[in-house]
Amino acid sequence: MKSTHLSTSLVALAIGLLTVGANGEKLTDSLKPGQPDLKSASQLAFGPEGILFAADTKGAAIFAIATGDTTPASGSHPLKVEAVNQKVAALLGTSADQILIEDLAVNPISRNAYLAVSRGRGPEATPVLVRVKSDAKMETVSLENVKFSKAILPDAPTEGVVGSGQRQSNPRQESITDIAFLEDRVLIAGLSNEEFSSTLRAVPFPFRTVGNGTSVEIYHGAHGRFETRSPVRTFVPFKIGDEPNLLAAYTCTPLVRFPLSELRAGAKIRGTTIAELGNRNRPLDMIVYQKDGKDYLLMANSSRGVMKVSTDNIEKTEPILAHVPGGGTKGLTYETIKDWTGVDQLDRLDGQFALVVRRGDGGSLNLESLPLP
Repeated sequence: MKSTHLSTSLVALAIGLLTVGANGEKLTDSLKPGQPDLKSASQLAFGPEGILFAADTKGAAIFAIATGDTTPASGSHPLKVEAVNQKVAALLGTSADQILIEDLAVNPISRNAYLAVSRGRGPEATPVLVRVKSDAKMETVSLENVKFSKAILPDAPTEGVVGSGQRQSNPRQESITDIAFLEDRVLIAGLSNEEFSSTLRAVPFPFRTVGNGTSVEIYHGAHGRFETRSPVRTFVPFKIGDEPNLLAAYTCTPLVRFPLSELRAGAKIRGTTIAELGNRNRPLDMIVYQKDGKDYLLMANSSRGVMKVSTDNIEKTEPILAHVPGGGTKGLTYETIKDWTGVDQLDRLDGQFALVVRRGDGGSLNLESLPLP
C-alpha cells in the first residue's frame, strides 16, 4: 500500500533509486517491451530509474514497469486535487461509484503521484494506472508496448471463497497485501497456501526465479496468542542499529519487527512484537520520515486515526509476550494527529510533505499534500 517507504537511516542503502547498478548497466535494460497482462492493480511501489512495481493480487504476481518518468523534480511543491475520485472517473469515462482507488505511490524522482485504480466493481473490474503531475493534471499510464517484467508467486492461495457465513473470504485477494523496494529486492507481504499462511518475501530484482515465501508467526497482544494466518497489512523497511528490518502492522493492531536477513525461501520465523496499538482497528498505510533528527512512523488506520509513532529506543523495546486486554496499548508510544482525518493512503512527497488520499464531504476523495507533523 505504498511506494518506497524508507527510514532516513536507510537512504544510503537505497541510493540506487537515482543511479545505475554497480556494473554500469541500467535496471530498465532487464525489462522487455510488451503489454503487461495485469488482472488487477492494488499495491504500488517505486524502485530505481522510474520503475513502478504493481501488485496483481488476482494474478498473484508483481509487475515491474518502466514509466519513463525520470525528470527530477525541483523545489517543494504542495499539491491538492479535490474530488480526485470524480476526476479520475471522468478521465476513464465512468462515474465515481464505479471506480476504486486502491493505492497511492509517489515517484521519488519526479514526485509525480501514481494511483492504482479499479474501473468497475466485482470480478469484471479492470485495472488502470493514473498519473497525477505536480500541476494536478491527470493522465492514464499507457501499458501498450511498455518495457516490463513479471514475477509470479509460486505458492499463492488458489482463487475461491472459503469458510461460511460471516467468516467467508477469498485468500487469493490477500496473496499480496503490501510491497516495497529496497536495494536490489522487492519486499512482499501477503498470504501463501502453506499451513503457516502469513508470508513475507524478499524477491531479487531484476526478476529471475521466485522461491516460496517465508512463513511468519507473531504474538498478538490484543488477542493474547501466537498467530500464523493473519497477513501483514502494511510495512516499512527500517534500520535498527546496523540491521535492516521490516516494521509490519497487523489488524487489531500489533506492530512487529522482522530482520531482513531472516527472509529466506521456505523458512519459518517468529517476529518480535514491539507495540500493541489498540484493538478493533485495521492499519491502512504507513510511511517513515525524519523530523528534528528523529525517525517516526506515520500510520493511517480504519478506526484510530493517523498515529505518529516514536522510534526512540526501538532496539531496547521489550517484546510483548502477554495479553494486552481491554483495547489497551503497550510498547512503542504514539500520538494521534487530529488534523489528519479520513486518511486512507499516504506516501512521502518530499522531506517536508506527505501526500494523502483522504475522505471529504459527500463521499468525495481528495488528493492533497500535508506538512509532516
